[in-house]
Amino acid sequence: MTRLTPSRSLKNPAAPFYALIISVALLSVIGVVMVFSASSIYSLDTKGSAGAIFLRQLAFLAISIPMVFFMARLSLKSWKTLARFGLILSVVILLALRTGIGKTVNGNTNWINLGPIDVQPSELAKFLLILWAAQLLASRVSAGFVRINVLALIAPGFIVVSGLVMWGRDLGTASVIMAILGGLLFVSGIPLRLIGTLVASAAIALGFFIATAPYRAARWSVFLNPFDPEQYKNEGWQPAHSLLGLASGGIFGVGLGGSRQKWGNLPEAHTDFIFAVIGEELGLIGTLSILALLGTLIYSIVRISMSSVDPFTRFACAGIASWIAIQSVLNMGSALSLLPVVGVTLPLVSYGGSALIATYMGIGFVASSALRNPEIIAEVRRAVAKRKGK
Repeated sequence: MTRLTPSRSLKNPAAPFYALIISVALLSVIGVVMVFSASSIYSLDTKGSAGAIFLRQLAFLAISIPMVFFMARLSLKSWKTLARFGLILSVVILLALRTGIGKTVNGNTNWINLGPIDVQPSELAKFLLILWAAQLLASRVSAGFVRINVLALIAPGFIVVSGLVMWGRDLGTASVIMAILGGLLFVSGIPLRLIGTLVASAAIALGFFIATAPYRAARWSVFLNPFDPEQYKNEGWQPAHSLLGLASGGIFGVGLGGSRQKWGNLPEAHTDFIFAVIGEELGLIGTLSILALLGTLIYSIVRISMSSVDPFTRFACAGIASWIAIQSVLNMGSALSLLPVVGVTLPLVSYGGSALIATYMGIGFVASSALRNPEIIAEVRRAVAKRKGK
């Protein structure tokens, strides 16, 4: 019998696909458990049941899982058809917020109330925008113009969508969208000086938005020292209590359900600051496990992207990897007070139906891409046949 060593396992064509499935499954399970733990007190206080928010997240997950199986079976032609309308659909759903149906949550008017649930169109816009940009970049590759006018080709669309998101005062989502643009430009092979120009322009725009909104300026001024006496009970409260939770967790944590910060001290404990609750309850081991799983997920997407022969698939997977990576960095950076609080969720872990479903859409595309790879399909079939033979 052939022994499967780690090096042989990594060389297995289907290894990235297996890593994708395992990391998504584990992150989703951990996410549901931690949403229940982090939200139980808040849910009991505001909804009369400790499990109300948990059950909602469970329902969103129940929608997302079969959706992934469906999307994984979509043809490349179907994906490219959707991609052609990606920008238009993004603009339409974001403009819908300006018609009076938008709902303001935590100062951001980027939500639509649909009875029992609130929908955040900007989460779906991220995914649609990635598909749209990937198709345009792929068309340039097919025509032999990989590096010509790539910035002018896709940047306007991202700027328009970011502007619409900023219209609703959501700097965090706008930052993620612009970071996705940077990731796509990088993998397209354009000169780094052009990316540097984009970063400088984005920094100037960011400075403008911060300077014109006092609450944003306060967040940026306190993230390095949230315990400052003048800001501790204001903008420093969230990052300060996030750090207190992480510090009290130590290596092994205080135990699942044992967080003290979630008892009203840490607002958004089950959404933007769930990483702090994980650190408090599961300790350094818990936070490093989340980091390792997210790293595995991103690495598997990059590997699937690199193994694809289709330019559209390569660019779209790279965009999805950039999306998950930058959003993870922003969320964990806020919890660790290494970055200002921008209000984005931790992919697959934080509570949020729109974010969870949109992320699963991205995973569905990556799974579809992997299952179009003949080497991966052949290896999966061999593994299935081998198991049946036993």
